[in-house]
Amino acid sequence: MMEIEPFHVMEVVAAAQAREQAGERVFHLEVGQPSTGAPAAAIARLQEIGQTQTLGYTTSRGIPELPVAIAEHLRATNQLDVDPARIAVTQGASGAFVLALLAAFEPGARVGVTEPGYPCYRNMLRALHMEPVPISLDPENAFALEIDTLDAATPLDGLIVASPSNPTGTVLTPEELQTITEWCEANSVRFISDEIYHGLTYDDAETATATSMSDSAIVINSFSKYFSMTGWRMGWMVLPEALVTPVDRLAQNLVICPPTPSQHVALAALSCGAELDAHVDRYAANRAVLLEGLPRAGITNFAPADGAFYLWARTDHLAADSQHLSVEWLRDVGVAATPGIDFHPTDGHRWMRFSFSGSTDTMRGAVEALATWRMRQLAR
Repeated sequence: MMEIEPFHVMEVVAAAQAREQAGERVFHLEVGQPSTGAPAAAIARLQEIGQTQTLGYTTSRGIPELPVAIAEHLRATNQLDVDPARIAVTQGASGAFVLALLAAFEPGARVGVTEPGYPCYRNMLRALHMEPVPISLDPENAFALEIDTLDAATPLDGLIVASPSNPTGTVLTPEELQTITEWCEANSVRFISDEIYHGLTYDDAETATATSMSDSAIVINSFSKYFSMTGWRMGWMVLPEALVTPVDRLAQNLVICPPTPSQHVALAALSCGAELDAHVDRYAANRAVLLEGLPRAGITNFAPADGAFYLWARTDHLAADSQHLSVEWLRDVGVAATPGIDFHPTDGHRWMRFSFSGSTDTMRGAVEALATWRMRQLAR
């Protein structure tokens, strides 16, 4: 347990907070969370039930209405009929991953994780005495997972893939996702599809869900990103029938139930599409500001950014180590960005992740600050 790695972005968060407490301006591009709160109608619903209900324990699967409403959401967004009995409500997507890994694998299981990719996958696996197997993604293929790379990583017991992805924003086409699910089934590999950034796509990128392609896949989603509810800690899983009872029993013993107030907020949020889609329009505008403005700071090599709310950008021509560059940017011009070491242990020093989930004014201020920084560098 003492060897579990930290989530390095939190060091940037702490340094940015210290700068703000000292009265200095910070342009926040480091944290992967919306700058808006839960939808207004969802908060109003919480105020209403808070006066009439005790909000005590629920079953581990949540209030009965929520899995049914999630199934309706899947029908509306993916034209997919899912039995609500297969839907488990969880304490965020992170809680869903812990339950899924414990239910699907034994200690020592080899589970493929992409690099670059979300660091908590590999850290969770290590904490649960499983082996994360790194699978490198090729920038020349827009960081999409290729079957030849999977073949080279075998044997595998499981595979975790996110689409849209963090940090690259890569969106797998339906055909690419279908190929991966078929490979997993043919090779007896349990597929875990991380779909928490569904709803956040740009330039007509098309998402698909592995639930429509495989009865054995575990699909994990969340109210954190599209629904703008990070701190409420609400997620869900669509499970293969064989894992429904094991996950339920694990949840009963590990967490009892997801937070009851959050469940009611999530239920109401599922009906707030217009407000939530307006956030996506803002993310699209923010993305355009960064794509247009960052080249003035000498940053031109980006991953696709077709989904989620991140730009994954090459920065080793500006500094050999993106951690040092991150410190310099925050110190000199107040821009907080996330060095790539979290997302790629061996190559991350060449890359920086920029989150465009904040306000458009923050994006504009950040690109102006970085352009100023670059001019100072060139003038030396």
